[in-house]
Amino acid sequence: MTAPAAQNRRDAARSAIGAIWPTAQHSPASQRRERYVAESMAHPAKMLPAVAAEAIRRYTASGDLVLDPMCGIGTTLVEATHLGRRAIGIEYEPRWADIARANLNHAGATSSAVIAGDARQLDQLLPAEFHKQVALVLTSPPYGHATHGRVSTHPDGVRKSDYRYTTYQGGYGRGNLAYVGNDRLLDGFTRILTNTHRLLRPGGHVVITVRPWRDHIELIDGPSRIAACAQAAGLTLVDRCVALLGRITDTGDYIPRPSFFHRDFITRQRARGVPLHLVAHEDVLIFRLEQEQRPCRQEGLSLHERTQTATPNR
Repeated sequence: MTAPAAQNRRDAARSAIGAIWPTAQHSPASQRRERYVAESMAHPAKMLPAVAAEAIRRYTASGDLVLDPMCGIGTTLVEATHLGRRAIGIEYEPRWADIARANLNHAGATSSAVIAGDARQLDQLLPAEFHKQVALVLTSPPYGHATHGRVSTHPDGVRKSDYRYTTYQGGYGRGNLAYVGNDRLLDGFTRILTNTHRLLRPGGHVVITVRPWRDHIELIDGPSRIAACAQAAGLTLVDRCVALLGRITDTGDYIPRPSFFHRDFITRQRARGVPLHLVAHEDVLIFRLEQEQRPCRQEGLSLHERTQTATPNR
């Protein structure tokens, strides 16, 4: 295939599907190399730096304030810093908050910060000086047991590590939304989004990156459920894009970059006759706060009931 033909194929694909972000042309490790401290790799569900950078470039300008209320190791904050924005992050787990601060220092940030706390109390964690100052809220929900981890080979076989957000003696970190079950996760995420109202400036955006996740072999429509959370929080969906998790070749082919565990799980299920496929992209949901709107209450319905239109699919 000639170069012009390949370009025409890529352009046609973009026109047919919508806004496609080619955010995995380089591997996740190469995207973080020399930009993040080594301890960052232990986090089980890191946002791709290229996804964060694309959202920040599209929806902010130099000097704008970017907020990530569930910042993890600080990917949003680091990419905002490199693009000349100010950034502030909230992180529930002290371990990741410390690593996020180290990443900010490594990036040379002078006007960004990380606050250790529960984003469900976002309005209490950030002082009044931040009200109506945030141009972009950029975040991603936790995936709990659906997260993968790191793999290493040993004489006795393959070992998995770094697949939990945290572990305390006696069980998982209490209160972490990654481990509270889908219903409480959705309710907690809605509360976080509702608390952004006072922080967003007029015309500001909320961008959420979310992919489907599997509960055993059931594919959970995470994007639709998170979109329902945002609607319940009084936000209006204004765009929906696709951030690729694989590479587009010069000939227009798509090469996925699945984790070892994701690929192994799919292979084993196919051998059993279950026709599963790799998750090849993340949805990027873009919202704005319409000033005249109020959070949707829908009397008599729980958030879980309101999101049941997004039923699990095989």
